[in-house]
Amino acid sequence: MDTVQFDRQVSDLASALGDATRRGIYVTVRESPEPITVSKIAELFDIHANVARHHLDHLVADGYLRVSRKRPEGRSGPGAGRPAKHYEATSKDVSVQFPARRYDLLAELMLRVVERIAPDNAGAIAEEVGREYGRELAAELGFGNEAGYEAAARAVATAMMGVGFGIEAQPGGHRLVTRHCPFGATADAHPDIVCRLDQGMVSGLLERTNQHSLVIVTPHSEEDDACLTEI
Repeated sequence: MDTVQFDRQVSDLASALGDATRRGIYVTVRESPEPITVSKIAELFDIHANVARHHLDHLVADGYLRVSRKRPEGRSGPGAGRPAKHYEATSKDVSVQFPARRYDLLAELMLRVVERIAPDNAGAIAEEVGREYGRELAAELGFGNEAGYEAAARAVATAMMGVGFGIEAQPGGHRLVTRHCPFGATADAHPDIVCRLDQGMVSGLLERTNQHSLVIVTPHSEEDDACLTEI
């Protein structure tokens, strides 16, 4: 990849996915087992349907998503109604080859540094760093006194999606389900540290909603399983 092509790819990515909400929406659609609707995105991100549609259509225009039309389930034939517009990810690669490798390597090496400097406290240090970042992220996003646990959990999930997690709050249950972790192979190699980092992030975000809770992250046991964050 030459310098001009590399710079163009970075510019395209920044334009399409630079917005935190749009980045979270893209991850959500990409990780969804089925095509997803505007109304579902609006519900998950607690935004107006027109705002959700704007982000989705922008991602379609840039080639990261495509549109398919399905009839409402259980309805067919004449008069069945206009098919709902669904969105799904395309095969377009959203990674930039050089930085992606460099950041993965940096994360791996930094974790090794932490393990050597504080082998007995690496997990605790990672959790405190994550908590600090969670507080900073919550302040940046304008978290306040969200009304109750459900609203707080949705706000936390939205914030986490904005930084690359494929995560959702389970209705009625005090836990978050993570199907995509932006730390990738580093998390698989160092779950005792990376999961504590995630744990701290959720705790820091919750603090800004005045939902002070014990947070426990359980990593997936199989490659295709989800990670669970219990609150």
